Amino acid sequence: MSEATEAPEGEADGQELTIDELARRTGMTVRNIRAHQSRGLLPPPTVRGRTGWYGAEHVARIELIREMQGQGFNLEAIRRLVEAAPGSSEEPLRFLRAVAEPYVTEAPELLTAEDLATRWGTRDAALLAKAVKLGLLRPLGDGSFEDVTPRLTAAGRELAELGVPADVALELAARIRKHADGVARGYVRLFVDQVWKPFEEAGAPEERWPEVRDALERLRPLAAESLLSIFGVAMADASEAAFGREIERLRKRRR
Repeated sequence: MSEATEAPEGEADGQELTIDELARRTGMTVRNIRAHQSRGLLPPPTVRGRTGWYGAEHVARIELIREMQGQGFNLEAIRRLVEAAPGSSEEPLRFLRAVAEPYVTEAPELLTAEDLATRWGTRDAALLAKAVKLGLLRPLGDGSFEDVTPRLTAAGRELAELGVPADVALELAARIRKHADGVARGYVRLFVDQVWKPFEEAGAPEERWPEVRDALERLRPLAAESLLSIFGVAMADASEAAFGREIERLRKRRR
């Protein structure tokens, strides 16, 4: 339990908690805690008499679930990851936190539907649905949205100033996402094949969890830097080829 959290009287750090006390400590409802248990997301409490007792492990697990949900993992995916990382130490939980860590360091921006209509110059519901499907916007359930990629949104505004319609810009974003998905799968497969599988085949020894987590964390900047470097070369080649053709076409027209 975090030392920064001031426990109510009778719930000091290191002390066992009833389900009601666990709910107050974590800000969850008793019903949700029980639902997490039934899904296999939380380990069972220690039962003495007719009372189930919870501890720091349960608080840490609930915090982990919230972090992973905040990064877009659904509960079933979280359950599978938690089950794949057994053990009594904190290392499996630290690895799962590394999995949930966002690759993008941008701070999401809160937008209303009116904000989006102003920025896009349209209220087309199909565009909004497409942006949500691409993962660029996250509905918050109250008519507002979380802009997950503010830098991409800023690029869209620049394109609008150049006269590029919102639907055309979003179609380009969809193509970029498709290619990015392929790159992401390639890097994840690399990690699984070269790091995770040998670790799993060795029996997932407790002392090697830090090594696996370190490999995952080092992959982040490597993936981003490699993609940016290769994109620079690809963009230069594509520009040279395209404008070479266009200039040659213009030269022929002027003959």
